Amino acid sequence: MPTMSEKILARASGKESVEAGDIIIANIDIAMTHDLTGPLSVESFEKIGAEKVWDSSKIVIPFDHQVPADSIDSANNHILMREFVKKHDIEHFYDVNAGVCHQILPEKGHVVPGDVIVGADSHTCTHGALGAFATGIGSTDMAMVFAEGNLWFKVPETNRFNITGELKDNVYAKDVILHIIGEMGADGSTYKACEFAGETISDMSVSDRMVLCNMAIEMGGKTGLVEPDEKTISYVEKRSDKPYKVFKTDLDSSSLNIIDVDVNDLEPQIACPHNVDNVKPIGEVDVEIDQVFLGSCTNGRISDLRDAAKILKGNKIANGTRMLVIPASKEVYSKALDEGLIRIFIDAGALVSAPCCGPCLGGHTGIIGPDEVSLSTSNRNFKGRQGSPDGKVYLSSAAVAAASAIEGRIVAPE
Repeated sequence: MPTMSEKILARASGKESVEAGDIIIANIDIAMTHDLTGPLSVESFEKIGAEKVWDSSKIVIPFDHQVPADSIDSANNHILMREFVKKHDIEHFYDVNAGVCHQILPEKGHVVPGDVIVGADSHTCTHGALGAFATGIGSTDMAMVFAEGNLWFKVPETNRFNITGELKDNVYAKDVILHIIGEMGADGSTYKACEFAGETISDMSVSDRMVLCNMAIEMGGKTGLVEPDEKTISYVEKRSDKPYKVFKTDLDSSSLNIIDVDVNDLEPQIACPHNVDNVKPIGEVDVEIDQVFLGSCTNGRISDLRDAAKILKGNKIANGTRMLVIPASKEVYSKALDEGLIRIFIDAGALVSAPCCGPCLGGHTGIIGPDEVSLSTSNRNFKGRQGSPDGKVYLSSAAVAAASAIEGRIVAPE
């Protein structure tokens, strides 16, 4: 019997069924590119002689990586992309004030269960949290999608993480996925669909599930997935009027590998430099920090800002430590304003910036210098990822980030 991924890809390829290992051509439901990867997609699209996009209503283009433009080169990239949007009547364009692509797509109702979604960004797997098959592709592959509306895939096998147990106070979805990546290794799920299931997942919000799926790529996953339930349907139907279809995995599938994960005793987890799978319990990490970054497509949602604000309220960020808060979208920013969270961050001494990717990719907002240490709620800590190759990046949950900003060193929220 088929897995969730096999069922979605069978639908998209017009086949009755497909199996892991099959090579198929799948019709694409949503294609996303942004200001950083988009220009190469557009240039490649024009080089192959394509005259028009296959469906202007199924392409989504947010600006999020270098916004506002920080150089003449990035300004030129923005101009190129705006001209492409205008020329091809792209219906879903989000300029520099909207937010991070992987927050924008689900917020604006572009993602529904059963879809095949491709993005010219490796963390496109985030959208599998809503029961879609979502994966990152290269910019030149995206050019072919723009032209033809389809793409070849090798149907992946599935690692299904059966997560059980009740998370302790101050332990979050970010700690769960860091723990899993630490156990699996950076190549532990290479080209496999990573499903997250079990009683712990059922208790999680859609935002928490996005955290898990977002980081599936950090253990080599082709995509991350959570089977849709009532929470999923409620989230989707508030935001979208698109038709959708719910698919679930048959547990007797021959391409399914079930991995049990007990999180009852899990502590806050820290990914240490310079690899995401270099994960340690927080009690084993004692490091002074120069910068804290709260944001990104992993942990820049309103729930993350609330978690951090509870800890920061009435406290001050340590002398010698700076904190940068970047909400993941305009919607998140607005909610944070309405709830008074922005005031809490400012009063604590944090710098709050407009929605964008910020220092996550070593962009122009808040990069670190040589020998500086960053504690980040983002998804990667590779050498040079957030600025200087001589800097160090640690990864944590929003709560750990807030507590550590107050102490000036990595500490647990307690």
